[in-house]
Amino acid sequence: MINRVANFLKNNHLNDKTVIVGFSGGYDSMCLLDILSKIKDLPEFFDFEVIAAHYNHNWRGEESLREQEVCRLFAASKGFEFYTKNAPSTLKKTENDARIARYEFFEEAYEEFDADAVLTAHNKDDNAETVLYRVIKGTGIIGLRGISEKRMYFYRPLLKTYRSEILNYCKENNLNPNNDSSNANTAYKRNFLRLNVIPALEKINPEVKDALNVLAENAISDNAIIEEYISTIRPRIFNNQTIVAEEYKKLSVSVKKRFLYEFVQMLGLDYDSKKINELYNFIETNIDKKNGTTLSLTTSMWLYADNKIVETIPHKKHVYIEQQEPVVISKEGSYKFGNKIFTLKKYNEQQIFMFPDSTANFAYIDITNVGFPLILRTRNDGDIITPFGMKGTMKLKKYMNSKGVSRHKRDLIPLLCNSDEVLWVSGVGLNDKIGVKVQPTHVIELNKINEEMINDDN
Repeated sequence: MINRVANFLKNNHLNDKTVIVGFSGGYDSMCLLDILSKIKDLPEFFDFEVIAAHYNHNWRGEESLREQEVCRLFAASKGFEFYTKNAPSTLKKTENDARIARYEFFEEAYEEFDADAVLTAHNKDDNAETVLYRVIKGTGIIGLRGISEKRMYFYRPLLKTYRSEILNYCKENNLNPNNDSSNANTAYKRNFLRLNVIPALEKINPEVKDALNVLAENAISDNAIIEEYISTIRPRIFNNQTIVAEEYKKLSVSVKKRFLYEFVQMLGLDYDSKKINELYNFIETNIDKKNGTTLSLTTSMWLYADNKIVETIPHKKHVYIEQQEPVVISKEGSYKFGNKIFTLKKYNEQQIFMFPDSTANFAYIDITNVGFPLILRTRNDGDIITPFGMKGTMKLKKYMNSKGVSRHKRDLIPLLCNSDEVLWVSGVGLNDKIGVKVQPTHVIELNKINEEMINDDN
Protein backbone atom coordinates (compact mmCIF):
# COMPACT_ATOMS: atom_id res chain seq x y z
CA MET A 1 0.00 0.00 0.00
CA ILE A 2 2.85 2.36 0.81
CA ASN A 3 4.38 1.82 -2.63
CA ARG A 4 0.95 2.20 -4.25
CA VAL A 5 0.42 5.62 -2.65
CA ALA A 6 4.00 6.73 -3.35
CA ASN A 7 3.71 5.76 -7.01
CA PHE A 8 0.33 7.51 -7.27
CA LEU A 9 1.84 10.75 -5.96
CA LYS A 10 4.88 10.51 -8.23
CA ASN A 11 2.78 9.69 -11.30
CA ASN A 12 0.70 12.79 -10.60
CA HIS A 13 3.80 14.91 -9.93
CA LEU A 14 2.80 15.61 -6.32
CA ASN A 15 5.86 14.17 -4.59
CA ASP A 16 7.44 17.62 -4.16
CA LYS A 17 4.26 19.62 -3.62
CA THR A 18 2.11 20.91 -0.76
CA VAL A 19 -1.01 18.81 -0.21
CA ILE A 20 -4.09 19.10 1.99
CA VAL A 21 -5.32 15.76 3.39
CA GLY A 22 -8.98 15.46 4.32
CA PHE A 23 -8.60 13.94 7.78
CA SER A 24 -11.69 12.72 9.62
CA GLY A 25 -9.62 10.48 11.87
CA GLY A 26 -11.47 7.38 10.61
CA TYR A 27 -9.78 4.25 9.29
CA ASP A 28 -9.35 5.45 5.71
CA SER A 29 -7.91 8.90 6.36
CA MET A 30 -5.75 7.78 9.31
CA CYS A 31 -4.32 5.03 7.11
CA LEU A 32 -3.54 7.56 4.36
CA LEU A 33 -1.96 10.06 6.74
CA ASP A 34 0.18 7.35 8.34
CA ILE A 35 1.39 6.21 4.91
CA LEU A 36 2.28 9.80 4.00
CA SER A 37 4.31 10.09 7.20
CA LYS A 38 6.38 7.09 6.06
CA ILE A 39 7.06 8.28 2.54
CA LYS A 40 7.71 11.97 3.23
CA ASP A 41 11.34 11.22 4.15
CA LEU A 42 12.11 9.39 0.89
CA PRO A 43 14.63 11.28 -1.30
CA GLU A 44 12.12 11.91 -4.08
CA PHE A 45 9.71 13.44 -1.51
CA PHE A 46 12.25 15.98 -0.27
CA ASP A 47 9.96 19.03 -0.61
CA PHE A 48 6.71 17.18 0.12
CA GLU A 49 4.52 19.06 2.63
CA VAL A 50 1.33 17.78 4.25
CA ILE A 51 -1.44 19.65 6.07
CA ALA A 52 -4.08 17.55 7.83
CA ALA A 53 -7.46 19.26 7.47
CA HIS A 54 -10.29 18.19 9.79
CA TYR A 55 -13.85 19.45 9.41
CA ASN A 56 -15.94 18.98 12.56
CA HIS A 57 -19.55 18.64 11.42
CA ASN A 58 -20.50 19.31 15.03
CA TRP A 59 -23.39 16.85 14.96
CA ARG A 60 -22.48 14.62 17.92
CA GLY A 61 -21.45 17.08 20.62
CA GLU A 62 -18.68 15.79 22.89
CA GLU A 63 -17.99 12.80 20.65
CA SER A 64 -17.20 15.13 17.74
CA LEU A 65 -14.90 17.23 19.92
CA ARG A 66 -13.03 14.14 21.15
CA GLU A 67 -12.54 12.98 17.55
CA GLN A 68 -11.25 16.43 16.63
CA GLU A 69 -8.67 16.22 19.42
CA VAL A 70 -7.62 12.72 18.35
CA CYS A 71 -6.99 14.11 14.87
CA ARG A 72 -4.95 17.02 16.21
CA LEU A 73 -2.74 14.76 18.34
CA PHE A 74 -2.22 12.21 15.58
CA ALA A 75 -1.22 14.88 13.05
CA ALA A 76 1.19 16.40 15.57
CA SER A 77 2.72 12.98 16.28
CA LYS A 78 3.51 12.63 12.58
CA GLY A 79 4.93 16.14 12.29
CA PHE A 80 2.09 17.45 10.14
CA GLU A 81 0.41 20.84 10.48
CA PHE A 82 -3.21 20.60 11.59
CA TYR A 83 -6.00 22.80 10.25
CA THR A 84 -9.55 22.53 11.57
CA LYS A 85 -12.90 24.25 11.60
CA ASN A 86 -16.22 23.64 13.34
CA ALA A 87 -19.40 23.65 11.28
CA PRO A 88 -22.06 26.21 12.26
CA SER A 89 -24.94 24.91 14.35
CA THR A 90 -27.25 25.73 11.42
CA LEU A 91 -25.69 23.07 9.16
CA LYS A 92 -28.45 20.65 8.12
CA LYS A 93 -27.91 17.04 9.12
CA THR A 94 -28.09 15.62 5.61
CA GLU A 95 -25.46 13.75 3.63
CA ASN A 96 -25.53 16.28 0.80
CA ASP A 97 -25.27 19.37 3.02
CA ALA A 98 -22.43 17.78 4.96
CA ARG A 99 -20.57 16.94 1.74
CA ILE A 100 -20.97 20.46 0.37
CA ALA A 101 -19.77 22.06 3.63
CA ARG A 102 -16.83 19.66 3.87
CA TYR A 103 -15.63 20.37 0.33
CA GLU A 104 -16.01 24.10 0.86
CA PHE A 105 -13.72 23.68 3.87
CA PHE A 106 -11.18 21.74 1.78
CA GLU A 107 -11.24 24.48 -0.85
CA GLU A 108 -10.70 27.06 1.90
CA ALA A 109 -7.69 25.10 3.20
CA TYR A 110 -6.36 24.75 -0.35
CA GLU A 111 -6.39 28.55 -0.71
CA GLU A 112 -5.16 29.24 2.82
CA PHE A 113 -2.00 27.15 2.44
CA ASP A 114 -1.46 27.87 -1.27
CA ALA A 115 -1.56 24.10 -1.76
CA ASP A 116 -1.15 22.13 -4.97
CA ALA A 117 -3.69 19.38 -4.26
CA VAL A 118 -6.28 18.03 -1.85
CA LEU A 119 -6.06 14.31 -1.05
CA THR A 120 -9.11 12.40 0.12
CA ALA A 121 -9.12 8.79 1.32
CA HIS A 122 -11.91 7.35 -0.83
CA ASN A 123 -11.36 3.65 -1.46
CA LYS A 124 -12.55 0.87 -3.76
CA ASP A 125 -15.53 0.05 -1.51
CA ASP A 126 -16.58 3.71 -1.60
CA ASN A 127 -16.47 3.58 -5.38
CA ALA A 128 -18.64 0.45 -5.51
CA GLU A 129 -21.17 2.04 -3.16
CA THR A 130 -21.22 5.22 -5.24
CA VAL A 131 -21.86 3.34 -8.48
CA LEU A 132 -24.63 1.29 -6.87
CA TYR A 133 -26.20 4.40 -5.37
CA ARG A 134 -26.22 6.11 -8.75
CA VAL A 135 -27.69 3.03 -10.45
CA ILE A 136 -30.54 3.09 -7.94
CA LYS A 137 -31.02 6.82 -8.57
CA GLY A 138 -31.20 6.25 -12.34
CA THR A 139 -27.88 7.66 -13.48
CA GLY A 140 -26.52 7.92 -17.01
CA ILE A 141 -23.16 6.67 -18.20
CA ILE A 142 -21.42 9.69 -16.67
CA GLY A 143 -22.59 8.68 -13.21
CA LEU A 144 -21.54 5.06 -13.75
CA ARG A 145 -17.93 6.22 -13.90
CA GLY A 146 -18.04 6.41 -10.11
CA ILE A 147 -15.50 8.43 -8.14
CA SER A 148 -12.69 10.01 -10.16
CA GLU A 149 -9.09 9.43 -9.14
CA LYS A 150 -8.51 13.05 -10.07
CA ARG A 151 -10.96 15.94 -10.34
CA MET A 152 -9.52 19.44 -10.63
CA TYR A 153 -7.09 19.56 -7.68
CA PHE A 154 -8.72 16.68 -5.74
CA TYR A 155 -6.86 13.35 -5.77
CA ARG A 156 -7.75 9.91 -4.32
CA PRO A 157 -4.57 7.83 -3.71
CA LEU A 158 -6.49 4.91 -2.12
CA LEU A 159 -9.17 4.51 -4.78
CA LYS A 160 -7.63 1.20 -5.98
CA THR A 161 -7.50 -0.12 -2.40
CA TYR A 162 -10.24 -2.14 -0.73
CA ARG A 163 -11.47 -1.24 2.74
CA SER A 164 -10.35 -4.65 4.02
CA GLU A 165 -6.75 -3.78 3.10
CA ILE A 166 -7.09 -0.48 4.96
CA LEU A 167 -8.44 -2.20 8.07
CA ASN A 168 -5.54 -4.67 8.00
CA TYR A 169 -3.05 -1.82 7.63
CA CYS A 170 -4.48 0.00 10.66
CA LYS A 171 -4.34 -3.19 12.71
CA GLU A 172 -0.79 -4.08 11.67
CA ASN A 173 0.44 -0.55 12.43
CA ASN A 174 -1.35 -0.25 15.79
CA LEU A 175 -3.47 2.70 14.70
CA ASN A 176 -6.52 3.68 16.75
CA PRO A 177 -8.86 5.51 14.37
CA ASN A 178 -12.04 7.30 15.38
CA ASN A 179 -15.13 5.14 15.16
CA ASP A 180 -17.90 7.53 14.13
CA SER A 181 -21.10 6.24 15.74
CA SER A 182 -23.19 7.76 12.92
CA ASN A 183 -21.67 5.21 10.51
CA ALA A 184 -24.03 2.65 12.01
CA ASN A 185 -27.10 4.81 11.41
CA THR A 186 -28.91 3.27 8.42
CA ALA A 187 -31.14 6.33 8.15
CA TYR A 188 -28.28 7.65 6.01
CA LYS A 189 -28.56 6.17 2.52
CA ARG A 190 -24.86 5.35 2.13
CA ASN A 191 -24.84 3.48 5.44
CA PHE A 192 -27.95 1.54 4.41
CA LEU A 193 -26.24 0.46 1.19
CA ARG A 194 -23.04 -0.49 2.98
CA LEU A 195 -24.63 -2.38 5.86
CA ASN A 196 -27.77 -3.87 4.29
CA VAL A 197 -27.88 -3.79 0.50
CA ILE A 198 -24.34 -4.83 -0.46
CA PRO A 199 -24.25 -7.78 2.01
CA ALA A 200 -27.55 -8.94 0.47
CA LEU A 201 -26.12 -8.63 -3.06
CA GLU A 202 -23.01 -10.57 -2.01
CA LYS A 203 -25.29 -13.57 -1.41
CA ILE A 204 -26.01 -13.48 -5.15
CA ASN A 205 -22.50 -12.52 -6.23
CA PRO A 206 -19.74 -12.61 -3.59
CA GLU A 207 -17.65 -10.43 -5.91
CA VAL A 208 -20.28 -7.71 -6.30
CA LYS A 209 -17.85 -4.95 -5.27
CA ASP A 210 -15.44 -6.07 -7.98
CA ALA A 211 -18.33 -6.16 -10.46
CA LEU A 212 -19.37 -2.60 -9.60
CA ASN A 213 -15.79 -1.36 -9.95
CA VAL A 214 -15.49 -3.10 -13.33
CA LEU A 215 -18.74 -1.43 -14.36
CA ALA A 216 -17.17 1.91 -13.45
CA GLU A 217 -14.06 1.11 -15.51
CA ASN A 218 -16.19 0.15 -18.51
CA ALA A 219 -18.19 3.36 -18.16
CA ILE A 220 -14.96 5.37 -18.09
CA SER A 221 -13.82 3.65 -21.30
CA ASP A 222 -17.15 4.10 -23.09
CA ASN A 223 -17.39 7.69 -21.92
CA ALA A 224 -13.96 8.40 -23.45
CA ILE A 225 -15.31 7.28 -26.83
CA ILE A 226 -18.36 9.53 -26.48
CA GLU A 227 -16.13 12.40 -25.33
CA GLU A 228 -14.23 12.33 -28.62
CA TYR A 229 -17.46 13.36 -30.33
CA ILE A 230 -18.86 15.62 -27.60
CA SER A 231 -15.63 17.62 -27.27
CA THR A 232 -16.02 18.90 -30.83
CA ILE A 233 -19.46 20.33 -29.99
CA ARG A 234 -19.00 21.54 -26.40
CA PRO A 235 -17.32 24.90 -27.19
CA ARG A 236 -20.41 25.94 -29.18
CA ILE A 237 -22.87 24.86 -26.48
CA PHE A 238 -21.32 26.22 -23.31
CA ASN A 239 -20.28 29.80 -22.67
CA ASN A 240 -18.73 29.61 -19.21
CA GLN A 241 -21.59 28.24 -17.08
CA THR A 242 -24.39 29.11 -19.50
CA ILE A 243 -25.90 27.25 -22.45
CA VAL A 244 -26.15 28.98 -25.83
CA ALA A 245 -29.78 28.41 -26.80
CA GLU A 246 -29.33 28.75 -30.57
CA GLU A 247 -26.67 26.02 -30.66
CA TYR A 248 -28.39 23.78 -28.12
CA LYS A 249 -31.56 23.67 -30.24
CA LYS A 250 -29.64 22.04 -33.11
CA LEU A 251 -28.77 18.95 -31.06
CA SER A 252 -30.52 15.60 -30.93
CA VAL A 253 -32.47 14.71 -27.79
CA SER A 254 -29.78 12.33 -26.56
CA VAL A 255 -26.98 14.86 -26.97
CA LYS A 256 -29.07 17.57 -25.31
CA LYS A 257 -29.56 15.37 -22.26
CA ARG A 258 -25.86 14.55 -22.21
CA PHE A 259 -25.04 18.24 -21.98
CA LEU A 260 -27.68 18.72 -19.30
CA TYR A 261 -25.88 16.08 -17.21
CA GLU A 262 -22.71 18.13 -17.63
CA PHE A 263 -24.55 21.34 -16.82
CA VAL A 264 -25.93 19.95 -13.56
CA GLN A 265 -22.51 18.59 -12.64
CA MET A 266 -21.00 22.03 -13.23
CA LEU A 267 -23.43 23.39 -10.66
CA GLY A 268 -22.49 20.71 -8.14
CA LEU A 269 -26.10 19.51 -7.83
CA ASP A 270 -27.43 16.02 -7.24
CA TYR A 271 -29.03 14.59 -10.33
CA ASP A 272 -30.88 11.57 -11.67
CA SER A 273 -32.77 10.77 -14.86
CA LYS A 274 -35.96 12.29 -13.45
CA LYS A 275 -34.18 15.61 -12.79
CA ILE A 276 -32.54 15.62 -16.24
CA ASN A 277 -35.91 14.98 -17.91
CA GLU A 278 -37.47 17.78 -15.87
CA LEU A 279 -34.78 20.23 -17.01
CA TYR A 280 -35.04 19.00 -20.60
CA ASN A 281 -38.81 19.50 -20.72
CA PHE A 282 -38.56 22.93 -19.10
CA ILE A 283 -35.95 24.11 -21.60
CA GLU A 284 -37.86 22.72 -24.59
CA THR A 285 -40.94 24.65 -23.45
CA ASN A 286 -39.11 27.97 -23.11
CA ILE A 287 -36.19 27.96 -25.53
CA ASP A 288 -38.14 29.64 -28.35
CA LYS A 289 -39.59 32.39 -26.14
CA LYS A 290 -38.25 35.93 -26.31
CA ASN A 291 -39.05 36.41 -22.64
CA GLY A 292 -38.15 33.28 -20.75
CA THR A 293 -39.17 31.96 -17.38
CA THR A 294 -37.64 30.18 -14.40
CA LEU A 295 -37.61 26.78 -12.74
CA SER A 296 -36.57 26.35 -9.11
CA LEU A 297 -33.41 24.22 -8.74
CA THR A 298 -32.61 24.78 -5.07
CA THR A 299 -33.77 27.06 -2.25
CA SER A 300 -31.40 29.72 -3.57
CA MET A 301 -31.18 29.05 -7.32
CA TRP A 302 -33.44 29.17 -10.37
CA LEU A 303 -32.86 27.89 -13.90
CA TYR A 304 -33.71 30.52 -16.50
CA ALA A 305 -34.30 29.80 -20.21
CA ASP A 306 -35.22 31.90 -23.24
CA ASN A 307 -34.36 31.96 -26.95
CA LYS A 308 -30.84 33.24 -26.28
CA ILE A 309 -29.55 31.61 -23.13
CA VAL A 310 -30.01 28.95 -20.46
CA GLU A 311 -28.46 29.97 -17.16
CA THR A 312 -28.84 29.89 -13.40
CA ILE A 313 -29.91 32.92 -11.41
CA PRO A 314 -30.34 33.40 -7.66
CA HIS A 315 -33.78 33.58 -6.11
CA LYS A 316 -34.73 37.19 -5.50
CA LYS A 317 -34.68 36.78 -1.74
CA HIS A 318 -31.03 35.73 -2.03
CA VAL A 319 -30.03 38.59 -4.34
CA TYR A 320 -28.33 41.71 -3.15
CA ILE A 321 -27.93 44.27 -5.91
CA GLU A 322 -25.52 47.02 -5.00
CA GLN A 323 -27.29 50.22 -5.96
CA GLN A 324 -25.02 52.50 -7.95
CA GLU A 325 -25.21 56.20 -7.27
CA PRO A 326 -26.24 58.13 -10.40
CA VAL A 327 -23.30 59.70 -12.22
CA VAL A 328 -23.65 63.18 -13.74
CA ILE A 329 -22.16 63.44 -17.24
CA SER A 330 -21.33 67.12 -17.61
CA LYS A 331 -18.78 66.95 -20.43
CA GLU A 332 -16.86 64.59 -22.66
CA GLY A 333 -14.68 62.09 -20.81
CA SER A 334 -14.67 58.75 -19.01
CA TYR A 335 -16.75 58.03 -15.92
CA LYS A 336 -16.70 55.13 -13.50
CA PHE A 337 -20.04 53.43 -12.93
CA GLY A 338 -19.86 50.33 -10.73
CA ASN A 339 -17.46 47.88 -12.37
CA LYS A 340 -17.74 49.62 -15.76
CA ILE A 341 -16.37 52.68 -17.50
CA PHE A 342 -18.68 54.92 -19.53
CA THR A 343 -16.95 57.03 -22.17
CA LEU A 344 -18.40 59.98 -24.08
CA LYS A 345 -16.25 61.46 -26.82
CA LYS A 346 -16.82 63.75 -29.78
CA TYR A 347 -17.34 62.14 -33.13
CA ASN A 348 -14.35 62.43 -35.46
CA GLU A 349 -15.58 63.20 -38.94
CA GLN A 350 -12.72 61.15 -40.35
CA GLN A 351 -14.25 58.04 -38.78
CA ILE A 352 -16.32 55.74 -40.96
CA PHE A 353 -19.85 56.03 -39.60
CA MET A 354 -21.69 52.74 -39.45
CA PHE A 355 -24.71 51.87 -37.31
CA PRO A 356 -23.62 49.35 -34.67
CA ASP A 357 -25.66 46.29 -33.79
CA SER A 358 -28.31 47.06 -31.18
CA THR A 359 -26.59 44.74 -28.72
CA ALA A 360 -23.25 46.54 -28.98
CA ASN A 361 -21.64 48.23 -26.00
CA PHE A 362 -21.19 51.45 -27.98
CA ALA A 363 -23.34 53.74 -30.09
CA TYR A 364 -23.13 56.80 -32.32
CA ILE A 365 -25.42 59.54 -31.04
CA ASP A 366 -26.53 63.09 -31.82
CA ILE A 367 -27.06 65.18 -28.69
CA THR A 368 -27.75 68.43 -30.54
CA ASN A 369 -31.29 68.58 -29.17
CA VAL A 370 -30.44 67.20 -25.73
CA GLY A 371 -27.24 68.70 -24.42
CA PHE A 372 -25.68 68.43 -20.97
CA PRO A 373 -25.97 67.38 -18.23
CA LEU A 374 -26.79 63.73 -18.78
CA ILE A 375 -27.25 61.11 -16.07
CA LEU A 376 -25.91 57.55 -15.94
CA ARG A 377 -27.99 55.32 -13.64
CA THR A 378 -30.05 52.13 -13.40
CA ARG A 379 -33.79 52.01 -13.95
CA ASN A 380 -36.46 53.68 -11.83
CA ASP A 381 -40.18 53.07 -11.61
CA GLY A 382 -42.01 55.06 -14.28
CA ASP A 383 -39.07 55.33 -16.69
CA ILE A 384 -40.03 56.04 -20.31
CA ILE A 385 -38.24 55.96 -23.65
CA THR A 386 -38.96 57.00 -27.24
CA PRO A 387 -37.63 54.03 -29.23
CA PHE A 388 -35.46 54.88 -32.23
CA GLY A 389 -37.60 55.38 -35.31
CA MET A 390 -40.76 56.09 -33.33
CA LYS A 391 -42.43 59.34 -32.24
CA GLY A 392 -44.34 58.38 -29.12
CA THR A 393 -42.97 57.32 -25.77
CA MET A 394 -43.47 53.97 -24.07
CA LYS A 395 -42.70 52.65 -20.64
CA LEU A 396 -39.17 51.33 -20.29
CA LYS A 397 -40.55 48.08 -18.87
CA LYS A 398 -42.58 47.48 -22.04
CA TYR A 399 -39.61 48.45 -24.22
CA MET A 400 -37.31 45.97 -22.49
CA ASN A 401 -39.98 43.33 -22.79
CA SER A 402 -40.24 43.95 -26.56
CA LYS A 403 -36.47 43.64 -26.85
CA GLY A 404 -36.42 40.34 -24.99
CA VAL A 405 -34.35 41.60 -22.05
CA SER A 406 -34.42 38.99 -19.28
CA ARG A 407 -36.36 40.19 -16.26
CA HIS A 408 -33.58 39.33 -13.85
CA LYS A 409 -31.11 41.52 -15.78
CA ARG A 410 -33.19 44.68 -16.11
CA ASP A 411 -32.20 46.25 -12.80
CA LEU A 412 -28.51 45.85 -13.64
CA ILE A 413 -28.41 47.57 -17.05
CA PRO A 414 -26.76 51.02 -17.09
CA LEU A 415 -29.00 53.70 -18.60
CA LEU A 416 -28.02 57.06 -20.08
CA CYS A 417 -30.79 59.56 -19.28
CA ASN A 418 -31.71 63.20 -19.22
CA SER A 419 -34.12 64.74 -16.77
CA ASP A 420 -37.16 63.42 -18.61
CA GLU A 421 -36.44 60.00 -20.05
CA VAL A 422 -34.04 57.22 -20.91
CA LEU A 423 -31.81 57.99 -23.90
CA TRP A 424 -29.74 54.79 -24.16
CA VAL A 425 -30.33 51.33 -22.76
CA SER A 426 -26.79 49.98 -22.97
CA GLY A 427 -26.54 46.94 -25.17
CA VAL A 428 -30.23 47.20 -26.12
CA GLY A 429 -31.13 50.36 -28.01
CA LEU A 430 -31.36 54.15 -28.38
CA ASN A 431 -33.96 56.84 -27.84
CA ASP A 432 -35.05 58.52 -31.08
CA LYS A 433 -34.03 61.89 -29.58
CA ILE A 434 -30.33 61.01 -29.79
CA GLY A 435 -30.51 58.59 -32.71
CA VAL A 436 -28.42 59.73 -35.66
CA LYS A 437 -30.42 61.06 -38.60
CA VAL A 438 -27.60 62.73 -40.55
CA GLN A 439 -24.28 62.69 -38.71
CA PRO A 440 -23.24 61.86 -35.14
CA THR A 441 -22.01 64.46 -32.68
CA HIS A 442 -20.62 61.92 -30.20
CA VAL A 443 -19.73 58.29 -29.58
CA ILE A 444 -20.67 56.57 -26.31
CA GLU A 445 -19.14 53.34 -25.04
CA LEU A 446 -19.43 51.13 -21.96
CA ASN A 447 -16.66 48.71 -21.02
CA LYS A 448 -15.55 46.67 -18.05
CA ILE A 449 -13.42 48.69 -15.72
CA ASN A 450 -9.94 49.78 -16.62
CA GLU A 451 -8.64 52.31 -14.13
CA GLU A 452 -6.36 53.96 -16.67
CA MET A 453 -9.44 55.12 -18.57
CA ILE A 454 -10.80 57.22 -15.69
CA ASN A 455 -10.20 60.96 -15.88
CA ASP A 456 -8.39 62.22 -12.80
CA ASP A 457 -10.85 65.07 -12.30
CA ASN A 458 -14.00 62.90 -12.41
